[in-house]
Amino acid sequence: MPDILSTATSSYALPVSRLLSLGEPRRNESQDYTALGILADAVPELIRMATDDALNDGQRGSKLVWAPVHAWRALGQLRAPEAIAPLLTLFQRADDSDDWVMSDLPEALALIGASAIEPIANYLADTTRGEWARVTAADALGHIGHAHPELRAECVTRVTAQLEKFAEQSETLNAFLIAPLWDLGAVDAISVIERAFASGRVDESVNGDLEDVQIHFKLKAKREHPPKPNRLIKMNEEFTGLKDKLHALEQENGEQGEVLDELTFGREPEPYLASPKIGRNQPCPCGSGKKYKKCCGA
Repeated sequence: MPDILSTATSSYALPVSRLLSLGEPRRNESQDYTALGILADAVPELIRMATDDALNDGQRGSKLVWAPVHAWRALGQLRAPEAIAPLLTLFQRADDSDDWVMSDLPEALALIGASAIEPIANYLADTTRGEWARVTAADALGHIGHAHPELRAECVTRVTAQLEKFAEQSETLNAFLIAPLWDLGAVDAISVIERAFASGRVDESVNGDLEDVQIHFKLKAKREHPPKPNRLIKMNEEFTGLKDKLHALEQENGEQGEVLDELTFGREPEPYLASPKIGRNQPCPCGSGKKYKKCCGA
């Protein structure tokens, strides 16, 4: 009896079935899927593949598991508005540590453009959604604003409107709402950003503190106050202490020299300024080896 995954894959016909054998795509690079014969008439089949649970939950060592990523990229290239609602159902996977949904799906939705803004903004505003799913929605609005300069103002307005609710939201969500505003250079949102920071409802390990934002927006030339300790600064200090201990061991047995030369824990403590585009899905800068969102950003 065939397994569920085999049954799912055998149900796809050419040309969409070609995506099953492509394997892991390159980050921040995309191929021309029309060259595979995938055109507008393939949109329904691409939607089915992108949202196929058997493929999305398949074994990571298999090429098949990457087919949904290729499918949503193809839907983005085809500017398929009918794919928006189905693709938004994948945002919930961000709460289960699906980094490709968090980092790549917003870029595909950005290609679709203006018609994606309203449904994504509604998703962001829905408090029944998971926190990282909503972070992904905010990121998607940021990507749309970047990909379509004529839509930037609307995307800034939507994200700013959500940040206005900072008192009702977590420090993490507020910080990741500020991230696309930072990335879009939304100095016009500084008033609500300042109020969010003043309330103490912003995780300062994501974008830094208010002065970091003001300097980024060129509202200040330099810091006027030393940064307050945040989790990453404290970890850096702990690592500096670890380096001192390792130096002591080196003096005792002379076997640690080459390793110590490669350590970078001795830098002056500073806030980690997460890149709004990729930082949230990169390994945590604390060195744990975990993704930031499941470590210091949790």
